[in-house]
Amino acid sequence: MKKICFVLLLLIVSISCNQEQKKEQDTTTEIVTPPKAPPIRKEFGYNLNAYQVIKDTIRRGDSFGAILDSHGIATARVFEISNAIQDTFNVTKIRAGKPYTILKAKDTTAKAQVFVYQHNKIDYTVIDFTDSIITRKDKKPVTFVKKTASGTIESSLLKTFDDNDLSFLVAYKMADIYAWTIDFTRLQVGDQFKVMYTEKFIEDTIPAGIGEIKACFFEHHNKPIYAFKFEDDTINGTSDYFNDEAENLRRAFLKAPVKFSRISSRYNLKRRIKFYGNKIRPHKGTDFAAPRGTPILATADGTVTKSERKGGNGKYVKIRHNATYETQYLHMSKQAVKVGDYVEQGDVIGYIGMTGNTGGPHVCYRFWKNGKQVDPLREELPTSKPLDEGLRPAFYEYIKPLKITLDSIPFNIKDINLTSHDTTED
Repeated sequence: MKKICFVLLLLIVSISCNQEQKKEQDTTTEIVTPPKAPPIRKEFGYNLNAYQVIKDTIRRGDSFGAILDSHGIATARVFEISNAIQDTFNVTKIRAGKPYTILKAKDTTAKAQVFVYQHNKIDYTVIDFTDSIITRKDKKPVTFVKKTASGTIESSLLKTFDDNDLSFLVAYKMADIYAWTIDFTRLQVGDQFKVMYTEKFIEDTIPAGIGEIKACFFEHHNKPIYAFKFEDDTINGTSDYFNDEAENLRRAFLKAPVKFSRISSRYNLKRRIKFYGNKIRPHKGTDFAAPRGTPILATADGTVTKSERKGGNGKYVKIRHNATYETQYLHMSKQAVKVGDYVEQGDVIGYIGMTGNTGGPHVCYRFWKNGKQVDPLREELPTSKPLDEGLRPAFYEYIKPLKITLDSIPFNIKDINLTSHDTTED
């Protein structure tokens, strides 16, 4: 009897425990992890998650009105928007190839509410017509990353940049800086350069071109030439490039009327030509060979006195710079200026061609001094005014750390990243 009672007691306890465990299981709350919200995508000052986003490119023949009409904006509303923003944004000026973005309501109406026109990678205009019509011009956040590069010339400046996987834009900017002091058609193997510059990035990651060259060094024909950018006009806030002795690198005349060309024939008063029986046929110009269509640049400021086609000259332009100097540019495929135009140094005045007496595409560059044709490569051409004496102490102090950095850069080391979060070009 006692055994039976003990078994019954164990059975009761077991049933009771099972009921308690079941009760505990029934009251346990299941923990559910909520789904993660999508990351916020922001652009142009808007949360893109809140809109239907349409990104496209202006096509030839597109108009502002036609684009909005295709997204459900009535003609009367387009007219109202165009009138309201005309002082800020001229809708007739949109250009084929430019990207644009339309933000549409995320509901059944899918109504267009915002139009964004991108002028370039950085600048854009926002037209918001959700309710009232609001327009604003803005820029994408840009980071300026300081970089350096160096190289040794083996054939040409562009080839060296290409071999070192460097940006051609830096090469072009360097060529502009030294355009008055270095003849890039006569670089020697072994010439060397170093450069400090900034590269622009949108939102830290998207390349947006080259900023400025702050300082550079070029050893040409074993002669070192430094260049430092410095604000020489504090009233107008303009800058120029000076060497380490505060001399302005700018000259009254460029060394050549074509960038990165080669001299195919020099000024030579005793030249003999077999075709003419080996007789002396003086060549009073300097020929710069380049591909057809290459821009020809005015080597100095002046007024166009001739722009015509004539005999062996072919199509040509002549410029009077002052009472002393004139220049002439022959064999163009076409001229880009007319008589009476005032041109500035570096302006495009025509394009390389083969008109007139010529055996290949080039420009024959002729140079007059006091009415007599001379060899421009042998002339001591006038320079721009040097840095004001009062600014020199500040200049020497400013360039001191830049020169130390330049001198410490080894040759042929490219794109050394000096800083990754410099948001200004100071």
